[in-house]
Amino acid sequence: MISFNRPLFIGKEMEYIKKAISNNKICGDGEFTRKCNAWIEGRTKTKKALLTTSCTHALEMAAILADIKDGDEVIMPAFTFVSTADAFVMRGAKIIFVDIRPDTMNIDENLIESAITSKTKIIVPVHYAGVSCEMERILQIAEKYNLLVVEDAAQGVMSTYKGQALGTIGDFGCYSFHETKNYSSGEGGAILIKDEKNLERAEIIREKGTNRSKFWRGQIDKYTWVDFGSSYLPSELNAAYLYAQLEKAEEINNHRLKLWNLYNELLTPLKEDGKIELPIIPKECEHNAHMFYIKTDDIEERSKLIVFLKEHGIESVFHYIPLHTSPAGLNFGRFHGEDVYTTSESERLLRLPMYHSLTEDEVNYVAEKVKLFYKR
Repeated sequence: MISFNRPLFIGKEMEYIKKAISNNKICGDGEFTRKCNAWIEGRTKTKKALLTTSCTHALEMAAILADIKDGDEVIMPAFTFVSTADAFVMRGAKIIFVDIRPDTMNIDENLIESAITSKTKIIVPVHYAGVSCEMERILQIAEKYNLLVVEDAAQGVMSTYKGQALGTIGDFGCYSFHETKNYSSGEGGAILIKDEKNLERAEIIREKGTNRSKFWRGQIDKYTWVDFGSSYLPSELNAAYLYAQLEKAEEINNHRLKLWNLYNELLTPLKEDGKIELPIIPKECEHNAHMFYIKTDDIEERSKLIVFLKEHGIESVFHYIPLHTSPAGLNFGRFHGEDVYTTSESERLLRLPMYHSLTEDEVNYVAEKVKLFYKR
């Protein structure tokens, strides 16, 4: 069976976990947490990066730092994971969903402005499949209306927009290190912070509302409760596992791109015959091969293809059910304008196996079976 995903294991994870244990500090903010934070900061050029227990929690921290209150409105696409909305709903916000672009599956930047009201506080672009939203236009809108931008870059580690790392373009950026991501700590994430004024409070929120981070740095002789917060700090064991992969990030990224390009090359004849559609990467975007998907004619064809591939030992999956069609989405948000592409495009999208240990022979086999399906 060719799995849809296999968690990344590069080789030094266990060695680093043992080292973390021998350091007698496994609760977080030890050697490996600091190394991961420093790697993200060095790679992305962000002002500050803080590992978190998940991307969900990074988004929650961003919502707190953005001072979201009951009744505020937050604009985002409905084609995203529930965490994107949950983080702001938990602070009392109403979610305003807008339609996506069919080419990238990202929020349609041209529909954002009409969704803005006097209650709008934040725009949340979601960089689907590690391919950037049109950030230049989104930043222009945010500046015009004095709005904050929180990038959901869960899938965007190592991706760029016009040479700038995803997650560093808006006011806050949020990464995921879940086991399905390009780099993994099992569960984990990070928040990237642009404005220096938010750094101290971010550390406090992440440490249960205490100034404990200052205490560990020797800046104060005791720590105390100074604000509200939660336990957003991951274990050193998670950080140790992750750092082994960040050390090899370039190598991992290049291998994934090689597999992605092979899929694209092998399946292009089906695209040229009008059988399927393939991912589109805008020229200003450098992606990270987070996933490879195809688009079938409709949901019925997709369902048949999933069954066919499974019969040949291949796991393939569809992705998000648009949030505005869910019970919680109907309760906590509303769709602005017309749903032209969100539902119809999501029902056509099928994700093929993509992970570091996937071989070129396996990619060839998957592509061969996809082509066999359409020959039938």
